[in-house]
Amino acid sequence: MPGRTRAVDSSGSVAEGAAGGRELTRRRVIEAAADLLTREGRDAVTTRAVAAAAGVQPPAIYRHFDDMDGLLDAVAEHGYARFLAAKRAVPAPDDPVEDLRAGWDLAVEFGLANPALYAMMYGEPRRGTDSAAFRTGMEILLGRIRRLAAAGRLRVDEPLAAALIHATARGAVLTWLSLPEDRRDPALLSTMRESMVTAVTTDRPAVQDPGPAGAARALRAALPQQTTLSEAEQHLLGEWLDRLAAS
Repeated sequence: MPGRTRAVDSSGSVAEGAAGGRELTRRRVIEAAADLLTREGRDAVTTRAVAAAAGVQPPAIYRHFDDMDGLLDAVAEHGYARFLAAKRAVPAPDDPVEDLRAGWDLAVEFGLANPALYAMMYGEPRRGTDSAAFRTGMEILLGRIRRLAAAGRLRVDEPLAAALIHATARGAVLTWLSLPEDRRDPALLSTMRESMVTAVTTDRPAVQDPGPAGAARALRAALPQQTTLSEAEQHLLGEWLDRLAAS
């Protein structure tokens, strides 16, 4: 019996070692592709070039990815993970509107610092958007929006606010990157940011204004934190508040 136990343990170690080796190779291929993309652009990311940079044979790439498009999806996910790490490293300002500006600036700065990676991540519809890192990044954005709503500073509903923030940051970076360097005016970025802030936020808390819409948005943002109502009551109240906010 002891000999049998050792055999099972040995087999498990081999399996774990093989799995660890596969994951290490996969990560090396992704990082090699991301590095080629950053240094030489999209056209440089070929099977042969990635294999050489990663120190593997070309067929090894297709043991980890169905095709080059699958590899590029993984590179995009790698980019979202880097962006997520940058988001988490920056403390949020106390003021929710300043927090919105800071988050927008961070997104734009990431794009300008990683032009080829950003163009692939955001210039191709839905590239890498099913990744955990992308979803977590969007949750951070939605958290910023909920802070605005809870403070009574949100002018539009939360999904529209998220779309406006995301679209203006993406548009600002991709437009900037499309311009010749001598035509890249920083006023483009600051003006787009402030236009977004104006579209998304109010100058003062909306709950002080006449009418139910601002108060409904503020209460809707705080609703998930309450414990007084039952689940069915909370759901019904949420529907009513959504209708009031839309009015």
